[in-house]
Amino acid sequence: MFWNAKNGEVTLGDTKMCYVSFGNGNRTLILLPGLSDGLATVKGKAIMLATQYIPFFERYTVYMFSRKNDMPEGYSIRDMAEDQAKAMDILGFKKACVMGVSQGGMIAQYLAIDHQELVEKLVLVVTASRTNSMIQECVKQWIGFAKQGKHKELMIDTAEKSYSPVYLNKYRKLYPIIGFIGKPLSYDRFLINANAIFGFDSWNELNKIICPTFIIGGEADKTVGVQASCEMKEQIANSELYVYPELGHAAYQEAKDFNQRVFRFLETH
Repeated sequence: MFWNAKNGEVTLGDTKMCYVSFGNGNRTLILLPGLSDGLATVKGKAIMLATQYIPFFERYTVYMFSRKNDMPEGYSIRDMAEDQAKAMDILGFKKACVMGVSQGGMIAQYLAIDHQELVEKLVLVVTASRTNSMIQECVKQWIGFAKQGKHKELMIDTAEKSYSPVYLNKYRKLYPIIGFIGKPLSYDRFLINANAIFGFDSWNELNKIICPTFIIGGEADKTVGVQASCEMKEQIANSELYVYPELGHAAYQEAKDFNQRVFRFLETH
């Protein structure tokens, strides 16, 4: 199959980091997902996830990484970036294009700051360079739901803060059953991921990002705010910005031209 979908893992100390890969291209594209990775890793999901990235398969081999399975208390976003660099070294990646979404975009920033030699091009999607008041409010709410085991409330609040009204009209039909979908046995991993966001601030180091960078935001983003995208554009010298005018935090899922925009950036710079 041209998808060439595979499941894999690397060993980092006494734990594992799961990844999936797909495509047959001779270039490497690494994807770093958002906070939802704290609820469930990509383990065993190669075929399911591959369908979203078919436009890249001829030119790229795409890798999507989860955070490592076991994370210590106080594990920071910079620590996550360092472990990502270690995983890339283990797999023999000399240089790769990197796309990070939301919290994954925070990790991607530190990867490009601390390991300039590894990042050929950078795509930062609906993310921020520091934890603003909107992010703090959202994450505090989600941590509260997780600590109380209120999975349905967590999923609904996340959806309401991510999707456009048009999409929500369809998605809300799932609300009666959403509390049973994807509920983890423990929220410990999610809570460590979430708490790491409060200490994140790469703002004063963004000038260390030297690779071509594409920043994508949503004007109606209720999770990080569109201003966060504009701020990064101001600080990263070799960058360009595109804002979806009617979409929010899930612009990467809702926009039909999202993959085409990213592909065009990767191929023309």
